[in-house]
Amino acid sequence: MPLLETPLPGILHRGKVRDTFDLGDNLLLMVATDRISAFDVVLPNGIPDKGRVLSLLSNFWFQRTQQIVPNHLVALANDTDALGALASHPLMASLPAEVARQAMVVKRAKRIDVECVVRAYIAGSAWSDYQKQGSVFGLPVPQGLQEGQRLPELLFTPTTKADEGHDLPMSMEEVAEIAGGEQMANRLKETAFAVFQFAHDFARHQGIIIADTKMEFGIIDGELTLIDELLTPDSSRFWDTAGYAAGKSQPNFDKQFVRDWLLSTGWDREPPGPALPETVVQRTSQRYADALQRLTGQMVS
Repeated sequence: MPLLETPLPGILHRGKVRDTFDLGDNLLLMVATDRISAFDVVLPNGIPDKGRVLSLLSNFWFQRTQQIVPNHLVALANDTDALGALASHPLMASLPAEVARQAMVVKRAKRIDVECVVRAYIAGSAWSDYQKQGSVFGLPVPQGLQEGQRLPELLFTPTTKADEGHDLPMSMEEVAEIAGGEQMANRLKETAFAVFQFAHDFARHQGIIIADTKMEFGIIDGELTLIDELLTPDSSRFWDTAGYAAGKSQPNFDKQFVRDWLLSTGWDREPPGPALPETVVQRTSQRYADALQRLTGQMVS
């Protein structure tokens, strides 16, 4: 059964996917549930093993990008060796196994309320905007691009960080207002580009194209820090290199299958969202598991 609600008392924050609990000492327990959102709306039914994949993949990328920028990860919640004394914390000691397997212990950060979106290929909302405006959220790009085509250079298309409702595009001036100045806004862009480029190059060797992704940052001890999740099928477009070709919808290992089904129903993208058929649920679960195995060699267990 998918984990849709975390069976623990004292929830601190409930996001679209993650439930967060306070462990004290500026530490948080962040549970990646099996809830799934599309077009910024949480759908009624979840995706089995999705939270497990998100936690394992985030752990994988956090470990490999810490030389680029610090991150908030302390340990996976079921890694008692890495947790050390934290494993005996009352909340951790009583944590059900089905929750621990898809949760992380993280450092508490002062969140910068910006979704840092990096795009290497034109797809999704960027493709829609390009068809209407001939640009991507105000950024100039060449004319005559096809859907799914690689962009000449990485694009930074930040959005608002909305816990409810739709995220909205932001200018760099608006990012600077929220982040604390132009210098920090530029640091967000440059750091997001560096993390993306590292992951993109790694994934290509594993047969996956990372077309775009979104990252979140915060401040811990005065230092810019990666937070939340990182480079998962929820936050990224993962395409199969073997079937890639510009001008069409790409074979993928993310939630595009869910988006495509939702669009086929004529849903207006406003809540409540429709329940997913079992075939869509199972095929999405398999796509997420395939992404994990290709990128990390790990199986969902």
